[in-house]
Amino acid sequence: MSVDVVLPCLDEVGALPWMLGRLPTGFRALVVDNGSSDGSAEMARGLGATVVHEPVRGFGAACHAGLTAATADVVCFCDCDATLDPRQLPRVVAPLLAGEADLVLGRRRPVGWRAWPPPARLANLELARRVRRRTGLRLADLGPMRAARRSGLLALDVRDRRSGYPLETVLRAAEAGWRVRETDVDYRPRTGRSKITGTVRGSLEAARDMTTLLNSLGAAGRERVR
Repeated sequence: MSVDVVLPCLDEVGALPWMLGRLPTGFRALVVDNGSSDGSAEMARGLGATVVHEPVRGFGAACHAGLTAATADVVCFCDCDATLDPRQLPRVVAPLLAGEADLVLGRRRPVGWRAWPPPARLANLELARRVRRRTGLRLADLGPMRAARRSGLLALDVRDRRSGYPLETVLRAAEAGWRVRETDVDYRPRTGRSKITGTVRGSLEAARDMTTLLNSLGAAGRERVR
């Protein structure tokens, strides 16, 4: 069975060889170039990836462009900064293929103290707590490595095109009664600087996006993570 892997990309030329070189057999890379100026698109294409161009800036815009371009029944999302190991994608896909879940999230386990700075980790824990209170989903993380079926994701009609896209996906999945499950994945120090939490402006914008989504979307169903 083939799986499409959406890799949102903005100036990740330093991470692409490692990322694309570790994709398992049967997993096709869809690198969504979101306006890179460092030659990321050319490198990805040279390494055999399918490149999708999304001129509208925003993490959600890149994710949605990749989802739209995907053709496989199962679609994964993964950050393109080498924090997550593509070789672990099969363990995220497995509960989906076994019929045990509708959405699988990779719960990040830091590899080394530099992998996940305490402020970012605490912010993620608080966000997971708020999602749990709103939806009943017992999540420990809103990890960026995830898997679901393409048709289902499109039906969720996620609207956010900024940093709130992963959160809105989880909230809408809960509203739809999806079975959401977590599985552990390694989390490594990133290559290059984060476009979101690596700057004060990016952090503030991400916090604003998440708060807006939590306040605007209604309470969801009570399906639990196992």
